[in-house]
Order: sequence, then structure tokens, then C-alpha cells
Amino acid sequence: MGETPEGPPASGERTPARADGGAGAGAPKAAGEIRAASAPGRWIVLTTVLGSGMAMLDSTVINVALPRIGEDLGTDLAALQWTVNAYMLTLAGLILLGGALGDRYGRRRVFVVGVVWFALASLVCAVAPNAAVLVAARAFQGIGGALLTPGSLALIQASFHPDDRARAVGLWSGFGGVGAAIGPFVGGWLVDGPGWRWVFLLNLPVAALCVPVALRHVPESRDPRAHGRFDVLGAVLGAVALALVTYALIEAPGSGASPAVIGAAVSGVVAGAAFVRVERRRPDPMVPPAIFRSRLFTAVNLVTFCVYAALGGFFFLSAIQLQVVAGYSALGAGTALLPTTVLMLFFSAASGELGHRIGPRIPLTAGPLLAAGGMLLMLRVGPGSASLTGYLSEVLPAVVVLGLGLVTLVAPLTATVLAAVDTGQAGLASGINNAAARAAGLIAVAALPLLAGMGPEAYRDAGEFAATFRRAMPMCAGLLVAGAVLAFCTVRTPAPGPAPSSEADREPAEGGGAEGGGAHPAGAPCRPECTVHCGVVSPPLEPARRRPGE
Repeated sequence: MGETPEGPPASGERTPARADGGAGAGAPKAAGEIRAASAPGRWIVLTTVLGSGMAMLDSTVINVALPRIGEDLGTDLAALQWTVNAYMLTLAGLILLGGALGDRYGRRRVFVVGVVWFALASLVCAVAPNAAVLVAARAFQGIGGALLTPGSLALIQASFHPDDRARAVGLWSGFGGVGAAIGPFVGGWLVDGPGWRWVFLLNLPVAALCVPVALRHVPESRDPRAHGRFDVLGAVLGAVALALVTYALIEAPGSGASPAVIGAAVSGVVAGAAFVRVERRRPDPMVPPAIFRSRLFTAVNLVTFCVYAALGGFFFLSAIQLQVVAGYSALGAGTALLPTTVLMLFFSAASGELGHRIGPRIPLTAGPLLAAGGMLLMLRVGPGSASLTGYLSEVLPAVVVLGLGLVTLVAPLTATVLAAVDTGQAGLASGINNAAARAAGLIAVAALPLLAGMGPEAYRDAGEFAATFRRAMPMCAGLLVAGAVLAFCTVRTPAPGPAPSSEADREPAEGGGAEGGGAHPAGAPCRPECTVHCGVVSPPLEPARRRPGE
């Protein structure tokens, strides 16, 4: 998530023939000159929403399709876990590298490559003859997602005139929120109708619209300051560490403490240690260790890990519980969970303003506790909950309380992450926070079935799955409570300090900020630009910012 240049393309960079779509007279608009109310501005918002929407939907809609996928491909629970985790693994491991590639080689170019890559991987998912091919294709989908997800927001930030960037980012996040809200509904309808393969085939016409619009209407941009080698070794080590630990957790229920499981677990820990060592020694690391000198930044990322581990496990298991145990259709299960995202769509912006006024400590403490209550209410869901009375009395209260908890915590969490670092590190901090959340969901989906005692065929037996679901939900709630306690003990309201007078002053300070909270002395607080967010698998990405005076 590199810095965003404030001006025309770098020397030698090609400018589109006409950024105004061919209408009107005058010079074509270059990066940094487009207005949000103009025709090219609307085209840019459209293509970036379509691109990022594909990745967002595939990371959430897949949950409602899992029982049908398992039935159609004749696979066990471990394969369903990998269907979810293969995508999250490559996305979490490469999302920071994807942003850096865009800064270096051109944001539009990398975005278009990501969209095409994602669409081709989606096609392979749709025609997969077995679980192994599906899992491999999902991993390749994650690579495409890592290219287009940060690229969509970087295009918004680089293309629009500085006076219109906040509005353009708001449109992008708002329309993205609407897409996230209707995604489970559309996914459930496709699974019950033409079949689960159409969840992936739907990406093809979206990509077919997105790519030509991007090539025709989006000006190319890059960061002329991006230089040095990419931290490919760091990205690979991080992804390998996550993959090995995930393999050990998923295979343990069926294989026990076998040499393969133990070897994968130990190798994953070693790879993780090597990742930390490499990041400390590289001159341009993917994850600069200096950013964790801020105690506030470190603490909020730990809170993020607890919260999104719980959410990842909850949505993975609840979609199966509603279908296998309660008797919902895929459409019914997607619709049943819809109130959570609808609440976030309508109230996340207001929650962000409230958090700005009262500080993050109360929202980051109360929000996880509310969400934990919603997860515990899901313990009431069982046979008979598919009726209207059952939904209103058992499912709806749980998802509403969960949604209120997410509304309370997500926007203040993002604001606190940004307040913990210098303005110029906003994009990096947001990318690290987003990757940490996705890694948390990855680990939770792998670990919860093991901890709850789910066998390989548990999702085929309503009684067995219900019993293990009742053991898993308190674990998810416990993670949220741990996040609330951590937030209460470590998070304080950051206060702006004096503007930095030198580059050294811009490095995260140990224990800086008000009340030892770790806020960075970088002048006015860096506030989120993405005010609307409905994603349940990760906090919103924020664009890179310029430091004052640059």
C-alpha cells in the first residue's frame, strides 16, 4: 500500500487517449485531475467497485455454498475448510505485496491483471471436477484478490483531484458496502437455483465489464518514489508459515499427532520465526518492524486478531449450522445472516463519528462484548429454527446483537489503527491490519473444528454437527471477550501532538501518545476515509496518505 503521488503520471508514463470518455474538448485528464461528478469519475468508481466487489463477495458468499459443495464433490469437512482457507491464505499473505507492485509497475496495470487473474481462477473453480482442483483454484483466486483489492482503492486515490478524493473514496466504500450486504442473498439464490458453480461463474461477466472500462477510462499512475527490491522472500515465508500451521490444524482431527501433522506444525513455527528475522534485516521490508514500536498499534492489531478470528469461525460454522441442523436452504441461510451486514451498512459511518467524539476505548470494549452475546444467542438455533417463528425468536435476535456489536467496534478499530501511526504510514498500517484480520480468520477456520471435536464427516450429520457447534460458539465468544479485555487494558484515546520536525520524528515512538497509548506525534489525527463498511472477514482498507508538507 505505497504512497500515492499527488500529480500527473511519472515521466514516460502513458496517458489514456481521452480520460473524459471522448466527450467534450480540451486536454485529456491525467491521474490526480479527475472530478468525482464527471463522467470519467463515475466510470472509475464503477470499475473499482466491480473489481473489489468480486473479491469481497467470494470471501463471504462461499460459506453458504459449502454444504452443497461437499455433497456434490463427495468430500469431507477438511476439504471444505481448505475451500475457504486456500483463498484467505494467499490473499492474506500477498495483499501487501500486491499494493507495492501497483505502486511500482502501474496501479491500473496491476489492477487489470488482478481482475483477469481472478476471473480465470473463478472459471477453474466453476468447472472443478473434484475438491483438489477447487482448492488449488481458490488459492489462485486469492492471488488475484491480492492484486486487485489494494489496487482498486489505490486507483481511486491516485485518479481523482485532491478536493474530490474523500468523496470518491466514500462512494467506493458505500457502493462496496451495498454489494457486501446483498452478496449472501445472491449467493444463496444461486446455490439453490442453478447451483454453487454459478457463484464463481458470476465473476466472469463482472470481469468482462470491469477490464475494458478500466483500460478505457482509468488513467495510469505509479509512485515515482517506489524503488528497491520487493520483499518477495518475506511474503513467501509469511504465506508458507500460515499454510503449514493451517495444514497441521486441519489434518489433525483425521490424522491425529502423525509425523506429517507434527512436522507441518514445527515447520510452520520455524518459517514464522524466519519471517520475523528477514523483516528485521531487510532494508525495505514488507512489514517494517519499526511500526510495531507503537504500543497502541500493536495492541489494536491483537484486538483485531481476536475479533476477526471469532468472526471467521462464526460465519464458517453458522452457515453450515443453519442448513444442516436448522433446515434452511442456502438462500434462507444467506438471508438469515443479512441483518448483520445491513446494520453495518446503515450505521457504520455514525459509529465512526461517535468513536471520534468519545474515543476508541469504550467502543472497542463494548463492541466485542455485544458481538460475543450475539454468538452465544446462536446456541438457541436448532431444529425448527427455519420456521418464521423460529427465525424471529432464535436467529434474528442473535444476528441483530452480533450486528450491533460489529457496528460499535469496526469503525473505531480502523480509526485507532490509523491514529497509532504517522499519516504517511496510513496505507501500510491499514494493510497490515487487514492482513492480520484475514490471517486470524484463516487460523480460526482451521482450528475451531479441531478444538470442538468435529470429525471429518460432522457436517453430514445434524446431531453431531449441532453438538460440536454448541462447543465452538463459546470459544468464538471467548475470543471476543479476550479482545474486549485487551482493548480496555491497552487502548486510550489518542491525542494529536505537534507536527513532526524531521524524518526521525515520523517513526513510531515507543509508548508515545496520550496516556502512553502510542499515538504518533504527527499533527492532526489521521481519520478513516472509508466510512461505510460491511465486510465481516476483515476491516476496511484505507488509502495511502501524504505526510503534511510533502
